[in-house]
Amino acid sequence: MIVKTKAIVLTSIKYGDTDLIVKCYTEEGLKTYLIKRIFKSKTKRTSSTSGKINIAYFQPLTLLNLTANHNNKGNLNSIREVSISYLYQSVATDILKQSVALFLAEVLSFTLKEEEKNEILFQYIETSLIWLDNHSNTANFHLLFLLHLSKYLGFYPETKDLNYHYFDLSEGIFTNNKPLTDYVTGDKLILYKSLFGINFDTIEQLRLNAKTRIILLEILLNYYKLHIPGFKTPRSLNVLKNVFE
Repeated sequence: MIVKTKAIVLTSIKYGDTDLIVKCYTEEGLKTYLIKRIFKSKTKRTSSTSGKINIAYFQPLTLLNLTANHNNKGNLNSIREVSISYLYQSVATDILKQSVALFLAEVLSFTLKEEEKNEILFQYIETSLIWLDNHSNTANFHLLFLLHLSKYLGFYPETKDLNYHYFDLSEGIFTNNKPLTDYVTGDKLILYKSLFGINFDTIEQLRLNAKTRIILLEILLNYYKLHIPGFKTPRSLNVLKNVFE
C-alpha cells in the first residue's frame, strides 16, 4: 500500500555494501525501511523524477515527508520519495543539541515498539523537537521530554501526593510508606519534584547544574527501565554527560 506520511528517523544501519535499513516513527506507527543501493553513489534516483534519496536524510531525529510502500506483512517497507518536512537550524550546528538528539533517538528506538498509529504521540515528539530547534534555553530539555513522554507511553507518575516523602519507581506513585526497593527520597526527591508543573515554555524555572541534571537523568532512566521491558541505557549517555559538564 502506497502512503504519504511524516516520519522521524530513529536509527539507520548499513546493510551489506550498498543498502541501508532505516527505522522511523511515522504517523502510521513504527516502520522499518530497506533503501537499496544508497551507498552505490552519492544519490539514488527514486521512481519519481522529482526527487532523490540522499544518505543525509537519515540522520537521527531528522523530520521527513515520505511516500512509501507499507506492505503490512512483517517485511521491510520501501521508500519511493523523501523530503525534509522541517529543516533544523540550531540542532544541525549546536554540539549540545546534537548530543541531545543522538541520546533521544536512542531512547525512542528502545521505547517505540508498536506498529499501530498514534497521532498524538507522533505530534508530541515532532513539536518537541521543533521547539528544541527554536529555543536557546535547552539544557534541561531532555529531562522534561522524557518525563512528558512517559505520559504518552502510559506510565506517567501519579502526582496527587507530591508532598509525600518517597517516590516508588516501580509503582509510579508518591507515598509516605517506604518502598522495599526502587525508590527516590531526600534531596533527590526534592530535585525530582521540581520537574512537575513545568513545560517547555517555562523551562527556565528549572535551576539545575551539571550534577543535579545527571541525578535527574539517572532517576528518569531507571524509571524507564522498570516500565519498559528491554529498555537499555543509551550508549550516548556518557557523551551527553560530557557536553553538559
